[in-house]
Amino acid sequence: MRVEVEVSDRAITIVERRAPWREDLAPEWTRSPVARLRYTRSRSEWTLYWRDRNQRFHRYDGAPPTPDIDTLITAIDEDATGIFWG
Repeated sequence: MRVEVEVSDRAITIVERRAPWREDLAPEWTRSPVARLRYTRSRSEWTLYWRDRNQRFHRYDGAPPTPDIDTLITAIDEDATGIFWG
């Protein structure tokens, strides 16, 4: 397993990647988004979102929006609710 990031104009998505477990069924690595950090330019702050089983993102109430992205990365890493890493 490896963790990667995908960067767009105003968002960073943290993605879990897993190696194929059976080459004959699916030779590609799987991709599963874990969290998204969205930047709001007008407020100069980042907001943290979690992903549900239907691939939809929802605002994470455990960490308020902040200009300090490190605070949100720490919230993902610590995962106090188990919502990001299970």
